[in-house]
Amino acid sequence: MIKMHVYSTFKRLLLLGAVLAIVIELQSCITTPPIAYFQTNDSLKFQQLKKIQPIITRIQRNDILAITVGSLSQESNEIMNFANVNPLITTNFSGQQGAGQRSQPLGYLVDSSGHVDVPFVGRLKLVDLTLEEAANAVKAEVAKSLKAPAINVRFLNHKFSVLGEVNRPGTYNLLDDRITLPEALATAGDLTVYGSRKNIMILRENNGIREIVRLNLLTQEVLNSPYYYLQNGDLIYIEPIKAKGTFTDQRLQLIPIYTGITTTAVVVLTLLINILK
Repeated sequence: MIKMHVYSTFKRLLLLGAVLAIVIELQSCITTPPIAYFQTNDSLKFQQLKKIQPIITRIQRNDILAITVGSLSQESNEIMNFANVNPLITTNFSGQQGAGQRSQPLGYLVDSSGHVDVPFVGRLKLVDLTLEEAANAVKAEVAKSLKAPAINVRFLNHKFSVLGEVNRPGTYNLLDDRITLPEALATAGDLTVYGSRKNIMILRENNGIREIVRLNLLTQEVLNSPYYYLQNGDLIYIEPIKAKGTFTDQRLQLIPIYTGITTTAVVVLTLLINILK
C-alpha cells in the first residue's frame, strides 16, 4: 500500500515537472519588440559609413554671443567679460512648471544691423560670420589695445528641444555644430519603453521654411541622414507606441499572457491527474 502511494506521488511530481517545463517553454515564446538601435543586415564586424559634414552655423541677427577675452591685463579682462559672467535674472510666472527665478548670461546681442558693441573696440559687424571668423575679427580689434589677447566666441541662445516619450524632456543648449541626434536623445535620458523608435520626428526651420522628417532608429538610416547633426531650434518628438494607449504600466501588458499560460497549465495538470487516478 505504501509503495503504491509513493508510486502515485512520484507520478504526480513528474506530471508537475512536465507542466512547469511547458510553462517555461511558453514563456520563452513571449517576444518583445526590437529596441536595438542602428541594426543592419551586414554581418561584417567593421563597416565604414559615408562621410557627413555638419553645416557650419553663421551668426545671425538677434543671436546672443559669449565673447570671452583673455590677456595680461586683469582689469581689462574683467570689463570685457562682464557680459559673460553676470546673468540676466528672469522670473517664471506662478503656475508654470519650474516657477521661480532663473538666470541667463547677458552676452552680446547682435542687433538688427548685424553689429555687436564690444568694450574697448566699439561696434563690430559680425553677422554672417562663423564663430571662428568672428573671434578673429574681435581679436584683430582688441589687439590694438591689449597685447596678445585670446578670444573665444560661442552662441548663448542656440538650443534644441526633445519632447514626448523620453525620460527627461526639455530644452537643451546646442553647444556647437557637431551635436548629433543620438547625443541629443542621450541628453534627454533616452527613450522610455513606450517610445516609438521607428518613427522619430524632427521639426526644423530652414530659411523660414519649416520641415518635418521621420527617422527610424532601429536602422542605420539615421547615421546617413542630413538630420544626423542638429541645428539651432530643432525639435525632436518621440511619439508613443500604441500599447501605451491600452496599459499604463509595461508589466500590465503581460498579465493576460501569463494568465493564459497559468490557466492552460492548470487544465493540463487536472486532466493528467484525473487520467492517472
